[in-house]
Amino acid sequence: MFLGIDLGTSGVKSVIIDDGQALVAEASSRLLEVTRAKPGWSEQDPDLWWDAVCESLDALAASHPGAMATVSGIGLSGQMYGATVLDGADKPLRPAILWNDTRSAAECEELAAAVPDLLGRVGRNPTPGVTASKLMWLRRHEPETFAAVRTVLLPKDYVRLRLSGDKASDLADSSGTMWVDLAARDWSGPMLDASGMDRAQMPRLHEGTEPTGTLRAELAQRWAWGGAR
Repeated sequence: MFLGIDLGTSGVKSVIIDDGQALVAEASSRLLEVTRAKPGWSEQDPDLWWDAVCESLDALAASHPGAMATVSGIGLSGQMYGATVLDGADKPLRPAILWNDTRSAAECEELAAAVPDLLGRVGRNPTPGVTASKLMWLRRHEPETFAAVRTVLLPKDYVRLRLSGDKASDLADSSGTMWVDLAARDWSGPMLDASGMDRAQMPRLHEGTEPTGTLRAELAQRWAWGGAR
C-alpha cells in the first residue's frame, strides 16, 4: 500500500492506493483560513496544514486500519512557491506567504536587475508568485523576521519535515523558487546571493522519485504502520 497526501490552499486530501494503483480509501480535511490583510496578500498558518494532514490520516487509520498498517511509502504533492520561513528550532516565524500573493512586484524588478542572465540560469523571469521575491520582500519590510530565518521550505516540504524531520525538496518543485540552476540541477549561488539567502538555509535537493526521510516513530505508532518513507 502507498499513501498520497495533497496539500491544497483550501484543504488536504489523503489517499491510500494499492500496488496496482487502485484507490483503496481517501479522506479530506478543509483549510478554512487564508488571511488577506491587504489587497494582493495571501497568507496561511503552516500549523493549519499539519493539523489538516493529521486529521485526514487519523480518519484513514480509523476507517482502514489494515490498509494503513501496510503502507510502505508516502508521496507528497501540494501548493507551489509558498514561503514557509522557520527559525533555528524549525518553528514558523510568521504565516507562510502563499503562491497567489502578489505583493512582491518591486522585488521581482530588483531580482531581474541584480542577475541579468537569470533567464538562462533558472528558465523563467521573476513574478510575485515565486519564493525568491517573497524573501526579498521580507528582507525589505520585515528585517527582524528575515534575520531570524534559518530554513525556507515550500509548503509540502514543511509537511515532509513534520512527518519525518527531513529537510528535503524535489527539483521540480524547487525550480519554481527561482533559486535552482536548471543546468546544474542544484541551488544557484548568484540567485541566492541576489535575494540575501545562502545554501545553509535551503533543504537538500532530490529527484522526485528519490525517497527522503523515514516517518517519525511516534507518528508510525499513532497511525499503526511500519516502514513508511
